[in-house]
Amino acid sequence: MCGTRARTLDRVTIGGVQRFTGAVGVAAGAVMLTQTPLYFVYSGAPPDWNVLIRVLLSLIGITLLVPFLAGLRRLFVAADPGLEWVATMMFGAGMLYLAVSMVAQSMEAGAVIAAVDPIDPTTTGALAPGQWLLYGTTARLMSALFLFAAAYLVARTDVLPDWIGRCATALAVINLLFVPSMFFGSDAADFYSAEGWGTTALVGSLFLVWILATGVALLRAYQDSLARTASSS
Repeated sequence: MCGTRARTLDRVTIGGVQRFTGAVGVAAGAVMLTQTPLYFVYSGAPPDWNVLIRVLLSLIGITLLVPFLAGLRRLFVAADPGLEWVATMMFGAGMLYLAVSMVAQSMEAGAVIAAVDPIDPTTTGALAPGQWLLYGTTARLMSALFLFAAAYLVARTDVLPDWIGRCATALAVINLLFVPSMFFGSDAADFYSAEGWGTTALVGSLFLVWILATGVALLRAYQDSLARTASSS
């Protein structure tokens, strides 16, 4: 009796984590994808409000990704405790990616706040060069490590559908292809440069789409589990 009750409580707890993780994943992906077009509204130096709004949206999204990563780790460990080391590696890589992103966003906002006239903080000012590897090579390495670990965990558990894992593997490979971009200059209009739109905006947006899709998949899995429970009772 006690064992049955414990298993029931565990399923309820995991269901709650599943729902919460899915919800914050969808919210984080949506918020961070919303700020991406703000980088391309102005051909020259954007007004301060444009930069500060996109930085604020990005910081909100980053904050939401912290519980998303924690919840995802919990779900994988609950599915197979033997995979805890991989789940921890995934969580660590994700947290490093968020830390790098927060530093880059802070440098953008600081440059704009300090400047007398409007500037493009990604290309102008003393802080701009410091962002190039944060948005480019460093972010791509951390994203690849996170995605490879996530793909491994998806393949060995039933937490997420297989297509989420296959997409994670493909995106991880794409991220690795952009790691050498640091050797190809700093022209933002160049697809493959250190801060090119392919290296930063495109690949970063694909990563956010994966997070959004993962959140949706978790919510659907939660709804399916509720339906199965209702049908069996």
